[in-house]
Amino acid sequence: MYSSINQRIMNEKKITIRIKIADRYYPITIVHSEEETFRAISKQINDLILQLSQRYVGYDMQDFMVLALLQISMMKQRNMGSEKEKELIIKKLEQLDKVLEDFLVEEQVL
Repeated sequence: MYSSINQRIMNEKKITIRIKIADRYYPITIVHSEEETFRAISKQINDLILQLSQRYVGYDMQDFMVLALLQISMMKQRNMGSEKEKELIIKKLEQLDKVLEDFLVEEQVL
């Protein structure tokens, strides 16, 4: 599944967009289908930097960017943990499904 998605992305046309983060523009070359995602992420980063700048008066932009990076990293770390939990639950459900299927075949229900 992932290889077909990666293959499709590799074959897709690449574009260069300008992303504004903390009042600076950064050119990024991406596949066209990812443009909306990159723009949404840059908006989230800018919103977080704005919140931090309002909360912590007197710090400079680099401090806000580091704080934003730390918060985003923590959110990602939490999501990775929940993804691992989901994978474990799916594996257990697949095992349970196999046990049930074997039982139903043995009992000639299936």
